[in-house]
Amino acid sequence: MNSDTLVELRYGRGHLGLTVPSSPPPAIIRKPPMPVLASPADAVKEALNNPIGCLSLCQQAERSESACILICDITRPVPNHLFLRPLIEELLKGGLTTDQICILVATGLHRPNEGSELEELIGDPWVLENISVENNFATRDADHVFVGKTDTRGTVVRLNRRLVNADLRIATGLVEPHFMAGYSGGRKVIAPGVAHHETIRTFHSARFMNDSATTSCNFIGNPLHEEQLEIIRLLGGAMAVNTVLDEDRQLSHINFGEIIASHAEAVDFVRGYCEIDCDRQYQTVVTSAAGYPLDKTYYQTIKGMVCAMQILKPGGNLLIVSEISEGFGSNEFREAQRRLVAGGPQAFLDDILQKPFADIDEWQTQMQTKPMFCGQIHLVTSGLSDEEASITGVQVQSDLQSIFNKCLDSSADRSVAVIPEGPYVIPMYRHSAHVA
Repeated sequence: MNSDTLVELRYGRGHLGLTVPSSPPPAIIRKPPMPVLASPADAVKEALNNPIGCLSLCQQAERSESACILICDITRPVPNHLFLRPLIEELLKGGLTTDQICILVATGLHRPNEGSELEELIGDPWVLENISVENNFATRDADHVFVGKTDTRGTVVRLNRRLVNADLRIATGLVEPHFMAGYSGGRKVIAPGVAHHETIRTFHSARFMNDSATTSCNFIGNPLHEEQLEIIRLLGGAMAVNTVLDEDRQLSHINFGEIIASHAEAVDFVRGYCEIDCDRQYQTVVTSAAGYPLDKTYYQTIKGMVCAMQILKPGGNLLIVSEISEGFGSNEFREAQRRLVAGGPQAFLDDILQKPFADIDEWQTQMQTKPMFCGQIHLVTSGLSDEEASITGVQVQSDLQSIFNKCLDSSADRSVAVIPEGPYVIPMYRHSAHVA
């Protein structure tokens, strides 16, 4: 006799349980076991002492008068508490003083991180007591300087002057799949992280987002990735600290070095764990928005929908759980969603494809149209008001087990796939391998 399978999906700071029939056997798609670094402190020290493609940080500090360290905003679970102080201490060892070092939160067009949230983000009181920490405000013209135009697509590039004017530029972040740029971290922390809004709105425009190469885990022909590399060259280079976490948010890998080479090395490491080949598609796919902090808003929740859609059978049911503890997202995103719901996905796309610049946060709505064309989307959350639920463009539910059972009972095809960690794991359905 077959027993049911209990699967726990990330939801906020905890999990939601789902009971799945064991016949037919469900596909539980998660990372293979990853190595965990026994001593993160030693791993940080080793990474800083063995840079990839550049001199050591201490050596570079000896010939410099300023340094700007970029950190991701609160939406990424980057282990800043592990490496920020050792990184700063290397700069101090090389002769810089604390007032010659600044930390810049790479918010892109997200809201600033302040107060207790900033304390959580930095994770080390010593850093906050000794180093100036500022947020990037992409709409402040005076904070950004022109660094040139990209050769390939002519994007006008303006970046935060604190980074541009620094002798040492250091991006830090988490290397994970990203549903637009292929992988996060590295060059992405610079652009869009500390770019001016016009630069962001250019390479997040509909023509970029509509390119089939703008997708998870892909760099080949990806216009966002290619523009980001050109932006690094226009800037004159940078360095990076790259981290990789396992499913339990433990440090699995860390390196330091020249930004493009070190990021590529971290991507090579993580690919083997987060890209999961699948030999079929499923009528019902259940996923998450990866839990806290990524599932704080509906805006970020869309990533989980897009990343799971490859293995959804056409017309199938895609269920996603997301706490959405902070609400919907920006006012600009709300307006884009209202237009999506009012006219439907095709009309929304037809409209935005005419624009040279995207409206702020409009690109996230555009990405939502991709899974909408694939099947029915069901969002399980307790974090939205009725008005907010009405402009999601998806079916909003409160009980995961109930809607899952209904989806299963309404279809003769009872095939199920579950992705507990959401967009940090990418099921890769190779279409060409299944053509008869």
